[in-house]
Amino acid sequence: MPIRQELPVEKLRFNCDENVFNFVTTETVPPLEVMIGQERAVKAVEFGLFTKNPGYNIFISGLVGTGKITYAEAAVKKVAGKQEPPYDWCYVNNLETPGQPIALVLPSGAGYIFKQDMQELVEDLKTDIPKVFSSEDYEQAKAGLVKQYQEQRSVMVEEFTQYAESQGISPQWSSTGFVGLPMVDGKAVAPEDYQKLDKEQRDVIEKNMLAVHEKGMDVVRRIQLLERSTREELKQLDVKIGLFAAGHLIDELKEKYAGHQTVVDYLEAIKQDVSKNINEFKPQTEEDNNPLALFKRPAQDAKDKYSVNLLVDHRETEGAPVVVEINPTYYNLVGRAEYETRMGVVSTDYTMIKPGALHKANGGYLILNARDVLANVGAWEALKRVLKTKKLQIENLGEQYGVLAMASLKPEPIPINVKVVLIGNPYIYQLLYNYDEDFRKLFKAHADFDVVMENNPLNIQKLAGFISSTVAREKLKHFDKAAVARIVEYSSRLTGSQNKLTTRFNDVVEILCEADVWATMDNSEIVTDEHIKKAIEEKRYRANKYEERLQEMFAEGHLLIDTEGEKVGQVNGLAVMSVGEYMFGKPSRITANTFLGKSGVLNIERETKISGTSHTKGVLILSGYLGEKYAQKHPLALTASLTFEQLYDGVDGDSASSTELYAILSSIAGLPIKQYIAVTGSVNQKGEIQPIGGATEKIEGFFSVCKLKGLNGKQGVMIPHQNVSNLALNDEVIEAVRQGQFHIYPVETIDQGIEILTGVSAGELTDGETYRTGSVNALVSKKLKEYTDTLIKLGKEAEDKKD
Repeated sequence: MPIRQELPVEKLRFNCDENVFNFVTTETVPPLEVMIGQERAVKAVEFGLFTKNPGYNIFISGLVGTGKITYAEAAVKKVAGKQEPPYDWCYVNNLETPGQPIALVLPSGAGYIFKQDMQELVEDLKTDIPKVFSSEDYEQAKAGLVKQYQEQRSVMVEEFTQYAESQGISPQWSSTGFVGLPMVDGKAVAPEDYQKLDKEQRDVIEKNMLAVHEKGMDVVRRIQLLERSTREELKQLDVKIGLFAAGHLIDELKEKYAGHQTVVDYLEAIKQDVSKNINEFKPQTEEDNNPLALFKRPAQDAKDKYSVNLLVDHRETEGAPVVVEINPTYYNLVGRAEYETRMGVVSTDYTMIKPGALHKANGGYLILNARDVLANVGAWEALKRVLKTKKLQIENLGEQYGVLAMASLKPEPIPINVKVVLIGNPYIYQLLYNYDEDFRKLFKAHADFDVVMENNPLNIQKLAGFISSTVAREKLKHFDKAAVARIVEYSSRLTGSQNKLTTRFNDVVEILCEADVWATMDNSEIVTDEHIKKAIEEKRYRANKYEERLQEMFAEGHLLIDTEGEKVGQVNGLAVMSVGEYMFGKPSRITANTFLGKSGVLNIERETKISGTSHTKGVLILSGYLGEKYAQKHPLALTASLTFEQLYDGVDGDSASSTELYAILSSIAGLPIKQYIAVTGSVNQKGEIQPIGGATEKIEGFFSVCKLKGLNGKQGVMIPHQNVSNLALNDEVIEAVRQGQFHIYPVETIDQGIEILTGVSAGELTDGETYRTGSVNALVSKKLKEYTDTLIKLGKEAEDKKD
């Protein structure tokens, strides 16, 4: 089998030819107005925004930096701009039940006008009504009623007096009624003289006294009725006079708002309330000015009683409202009734009702961060309740959870018609979908933002447009086409694929802004490719402190690694480490010792419980490969001890399983492995190499160590052939490959890999049973057969000793 050819320079990363751009700088590139690379998600959002069916609220999922929020706002505003502004909503006093404010709905902009009209009405009432009560006509009418009462009362009293005197009784009137005194010969009799009268005379007087008393009680009742009737007439006079001043003002408003029955009903209620409480509008009397009146409970002022709480005002809204609530607490979503302390008493009223985001977005769209909603107590349940019932009730959260019991308002619920757009990550979406039965009913439109898009000419041109729009938005310097080409290459590297470009545009924008800074420091009018490279290098430098510490440990010999020579049972494996967003490769020495036994492959990391499940699985697969390949005719009498040297904090993943297998084969065959070639790749039981992650970082990590110890022209890395399209190596590695100082070998099978590492042919079966003499497989098979023969021999000797 021939030695596997190494990769040419052209396949080590995606190279963007700057000549594909027909511009000199981004100054002439039209800014991008569409979303790049998210066709599936965009269609899902458009469908969710278009459909009016219930339950088609939208959940946008995707990783951070993919432009979800920016796109959501732009897409929603575009749709909302074509719609009519929704209604205004007001809360007004419920004059019958003040604790239950009434909700009024008016066309967009009419709410503010209605509020102004009510303010003017109150001012007119407070001005016009006192005027009519101060007029001469009112005083004359009032005096006439009082005079009529006094005349009728005088007649009743006079008639009664005459009757009493005719019965020999003199009536004495007081504030509590009257007292009758007996009369003899036209003169009142004193009590002591009354007792001197004979019995017959006293009996006649007492009889007459009883008749007069009954007659007097009747007169008192008639006077009381007359007084009550007069008071009622005075009250009706006040109402008549008051409504004379106020009625036409209210009727004018009723005509103005004749198309809104709830408003008309409210105005009629005001009219009736004014008539019932007309004294509140009358001029103050001397009694009202009495200092002791301060201790009386004041009547509610008309301004507070009849004013309008304009909850939602759309007079300046163009199209349907789009509300982005960045702090979706319970009260920020559903609104609240605020409280204030007056003389130590906590109170509230309808004027202190404040709107929530759902009120403001009613008739339009509400954009929320899913994580923030879920993190706030009561917010998620409240949002679902509103979406299910289509009504918004303002309630005190403390009362719902039994924490606080206090007097509060119960405002009339407001009908809600809102499209909610939730933005979160895929994990939150899956949790809600699987564990919240309401979620799948309420958020049927799911738009999942991808982190990559196809690397094709169209998307490359769109990325140039995105750069142009970013320049305009962030006020950056313009980029020349070479700089744009480097950004495209950087975008490809972020995806870990030469066939893809990233859609995590936040990462791209960071480099654009940082390159602009370096261009400014360089006194350049435009951003060039050198500024892009500088921005990438400096960004890496700010994050690679721990990578440099590892390099120092390799240089000082604290971490053992060989980049020259050949050794049996020892291979350089490659791993990836990450610190925050920064990833880098770390070479590790893997060693294997093999000897006669029955234990198979022993994973030291597993035995010490620092091996992850994926790594353990990868090691167990090695036994399957060895058994199929070399133990078809005899048992596998082998014990192989595997370990990552100088690894103490655990290992996981199966990307080193092929490396471990090479170490075992080298140990069994006694063939030395080239220490200047590092290996990465997973393997299956059939000996096929499988792709792994972080190929670029692993290659760059081993190159750094080789450079540190000195390049000799032989060093390189062996990777799975499937990972060739994932490479996005830096300029330094590519230049080393171009000059023949570093090599990258793609392999498909273990046989190909062992040939590169040992320089010896893997060997194929010559007669269907044996491998070609001198090949790796032949040496392995021979050694394993020797183990088996030895084991059988030892077994027979043990049996002979027993006999």
